[in-house]
Amino acid sequence: MAQSETIQRILDAAEELFSQSGFTETSLRSITSKANVNLAAVNYHFGSKKALIQAVFARYLTPFTLKLDHSLEIQLADNKKQQLTIDQLLKILVLTFVTTVKRNRTTHIFMRLLGLAYTESQGHLRKFLQQEYQSTYRRFMRLVREATPELTNIERFWRIHFTLGATIFTFSGVRVLRAMESDDYGTSTDVIDIVKMLVPYLAAGLNTKSEHFDFNISSITDKD
Repeated sequence: MAQSETIQRILDAAEELFSQSGFTETSLRSITSKANVNLAAVNYHFGSKKALIQAVFARYLTPFTLKLDHSLEIQLADNKKQQLTIDQLLKILVLTFVTTVKRNRTTHIFMRLLGLAYTESQGHLRKFLQQEYQSTYRRFMRLVREATPELTNIERFWRIHFTLGATIFTFSGVRVLRAMESDDYGTSTDVIDIVKMLVPYLAAGLNTKSEHFDFNISSITDKD
């Protein structure tokens, strides 16, 4: 078996099993069994389980960040102020992600993996992503800050994660949601059309000026 084929088999098996059972519960033995390779092959090509997890993410994120940088360059070149709106930034981000991932693997699997990266303790993964894709991340976040000057850093931090949460939920469960839509309404919305509805929703959440609510938690009682 060629080395490149072996690597692809291991990565395919790893991402499927990680998305189903999580990083912690998925053993290297289960991955080698599904990939039909021996443990020595995993150790030879990746060195460790942590490195394998990082490689699974890199397979998605490396082509994504390259295309995102290119898309930003094109949009900024057409903008004399070198500044983009939140609507433009989110449209570029989501469309770039969906088209890149769809071309390489499947969107819902990566979104499950991304959700797991937040819910399971994978400190090494965050460090890896920060080091590997730091330039693209910093550039995009600078554009987001410029597009939302009315937000404080803390407000922006949480709103970005609210946005990410809505996106992860939508695309990690897109197959189930489309099946529900088909059962309830007899229709099936294309992924690109879902993006067209999602982006304005996300942009509204990031654009809306903060309203500070004053309420007393102790005044909320259970009357049942």
